[in-house]
Amino acid sequence: MKHIKSKRADFQAEVNGKQTDLYILKNKNGLEMAVTNFGARVVELWIPDKDGNFADVVLGHNNIDEYVNYEGERFLGATIGRFGNRIATGQFELDGVTYQLPLNNGPNSLHGGFNGFDMVVWDATQISDNEIEFRYISKDGEEGYPGTLSVDMTYQLTDDNEFVVTHRAVTDKSTIINLTHHSFFNLHGEGNGSINDHILMLNADKYTPVDSVLIPNGELGEVENTPMDFRIPTEIGSRLGVEFQQLKYGGGYDHNWVLNRKSDKDIELAATVYEPASGRFMEVLTTEPGIQFYGGNFFDGSIVGKCGKTYDYRGSLALETQHYPDSPNQPEFPSTVLNPAENYYHVCIYKFGVK
Repeated sequence: MKHIKSKRADFQAEVNGKQTDLYILKNKNGLEMAVTNFGARVVELWIPDKDGNFADVVLGHNNIDEYVNYEGERFLGATIGRFGNRIATGQFELDGVTYQLPLNNGPNSLHGGFNGFDMVVWDATQISDNEIEFRYISKDGEEGYPGTLSVDMTYQLTDDNEFVVTHRAVTDKSTIINLTHHSFFNLHGEGNGSINDHILMLNADKYTPVDSVLIPNGELGEVENTPMDFRIPTEIGSRLGVEFQQLKYGGGYDHNWVLNRKSDKDIELAATVYEPASGRFMEVLTTEPGIQFYGGNFFDGSIVGKCGKTYDYRGSLALETQHYPDSPNQPEFPSTVLNPAENYYHVCIYKFGVK
């Protein structure tokens, strides 16, 4: 049975002199995913519930124009780069040189600037029915970042019901890099109510507390005895009303958790999400040291999604595997510097099942 609703013609356009298109991935179990090379975005992702009924579980638009000329949330389904998350005052120092990035999030630079990797047209090659390769060359000085960065990324929909994102990159000059994937999920199906009833587990004893503009203060906070403790699977909305300064700063959950890792580079479990009504279950695995959990705090019903329903307050969640926010300015955090002759490698897996 074909699930994809998007029409290829609605995604074929010329953007900044390059052609955009729509590509379909599928596995033997009936999972289907639609992606566009504008921002390497996931447009649709269809997975079954416990009764075998499929739903599209990611937020998105049904034509390219709404992604290019976005209103409201910009990052739906996108690849984020050159640096995911926030950099304080848009500045960092590398090899004695201070670099200034665009300020697109109050006093900070967020997700690569005004024209980050989510707003560029990637070169796409469909390798097979279940795999696609994206390539992009970010030139020296683009959005203020040093070095020409060559990125090679694959999306794969495996027969184990995994959506595997593999990022690779090299640079010709020392730079900083923190790529991540930014699908917004709702396991009820996109546009079908709140995610506050989803049951979340985060494999983390610590998180990075932030200030009022969501920049880490450099400390590693203990989750124990706070609303940030998701080590035992917990309903997302159950503690949102607790008096806790970090929730006030974020308008809810919009923080980086420090993953409990056994290795530096192996693929390990970071998070799980369970939606009891449908039985849909998602695991997140990664090579990265952190994960940003965002609870959809800034959606306000102004976006009408693919299904014709509004995207409402806390109607989706993002789980972005990553290095920590503002790492270039936090020497105690794991480094995000990439030097020539080094290889950047980051795997994120979203694995779907039922319980």
